[in-house]
Amino acid sequence: MLTKIIDEGLIQKAKHILGNADKVAVIGHLGPDGDALGACLAMTDYLVQRGKKVQVMLPDEFPAFLNWLPGANKTLIYTQQPEACETFLKKADAIFLLDLNQLNRIGGLAETVGALKTPKVLIDHHPNPDKFADVTISYPQFASTSEMVFRFICRSGYFDEMTKDCAICVYTGMMTDTGAFTYNSNNEEMYYIISQLIHKGVDKDWVYNKVFNTYSVDRMRLMGFVLYNRMQIWDAYHTAIITLTQEDLNEFDYQVGDTEGFVNLPLSIQGIVFSVFMREDNDKIKLSFRSRGAFPCNKVASNLFNGGGHLNAAGGEFYGKMDEAVKLLEEWLPDFMI
Repeated sequence: MLTKIIDEGLIQKAKHILGNADKVAVIGHLGPDGDALGACLAMTDYLVQRGKKVQVMLPDEFPAFLNWLPGANKTLIYTQQPEACETFLKKADAIFLLDLNQLNRIGGLAETVGALKTPKVLIDHHPNPDKFADVTISYPQFASTSEMVFRFICRSGYFDEMTKDCAICVYTGMMTDTGAFTYNSNNEEMYYIISQLIHKGVDKDWVYNKVFNTYSVDRMRLMGFVLYNRMQIWDAYHTAIITLTQEDLNEFDYQVGDTEGFVNLPLSIQGIVFSVFMREDNDKIKLSFRSRGAFPCNKVASNLFNGGGHLNAAGGEFYGKMDEAVKLLEEWLPDFMI
């Protein structure tokens, strides 16, 4: 059995909004990962089973290694189909925002969504959410938003109707946001949920292979290049930093998602407690952070790089040159050392 952690009042408010809705938009965050896409697709499947007309939309592309997820091919990408997204949004009776704590995390969709009076429900596990939704279901103690979607479905009384496709999407989100259950995954209820997803037909070994064992040759060569040529070790701070320029990415025919997981690689080095990955991305530097133990990734992200996240996993942005971002990190890193 699962502990009823989510407040019953929030469940009922969200159910009330859905009860009055025919068309529902489901939106995830910029740079969608397995949890954002998994949560959105699981929620969509659940709503479709309830007879709703649903459209998933994302601010930009998700990684190609997630293309196989049930329903992924019906997702609208705002950078590619802005008019279709805005047309549906203006007709929607409810908007569900998943796996984000700030409205600007939905990129180009933010202006339209923010201006609409349409009832909005936020389901998220990142700390300190902004107040932009009518119902905010925010619980940072959960390892993934996909787990929260599962709990929402169960608390709404629809577990028996949950389809195999929905279960696959939930499991994928849970698995990817915990590094295949290697961090933030020491809660026994998580494994009860996994058992219920397997009961629904999820083959967890098959899902793992679809996510982690279908990379391109270029991606594998890029990984080798990164580890040999672009990784620095700052021994004094028990830190590893990886930097990749646009020129590097072009050399290896970079595709969206090819650098997924690179930030985790240095944590397998003895003595490293903080790993930083910096990648040039058009007009900015995208940063990912991972850590062990009590090192506060989220504070580094929020204090220095306009970002945020969890204690051991966070992200941010820097508008400037790569060497400037590296210098800023090196200058202030001692302040975060425990």
